[in-house]
Amino acid sequence: MTREEFEELVAEALDRIPPELTRLMDNVAVFVEDEPPAHDPELLGLYEGTPLTERGEWYAGVLPDRITIYRGPTLRMVERELGGEGEGREGVVEEVEITVVHEIAHHFGIDDDRLHALGYG
Repeated sequence: MTREEFEELVAEALDRIPPELTRLMDNVAVFVEDEPPAHDPELLGLYEGTPLTERGEWYAGVLPDRITIYRGPTLRMVERELGGEGEGREGVVEEVEITVVHEIAHHFGIDDDRLHALGYG
């Protein structure tokens, strides 16, 4: 899958987030990178910033939070899980959506334990 196709899947996953939630998102940007940092090669996504639940009066004039979705590990994971069953694209669509929701949830202050309980681990 090309980088452009993967970026489109991320955009489509963002479009599926309910508008009542996207309206609440504040000062956050979403990026696609090919590979994560070398110390965590299996990382599918990363949220960097200050969750909405931790922002206070001091929060002003800061750079946007950053959500990064990693293409390489996502494609490799789906390929491993499906074992060449011909459903690769659908698997990537599903995993991208799970990862996007997972990282946006961190922006809203939801931790990994809760996300795992909800099926977005």
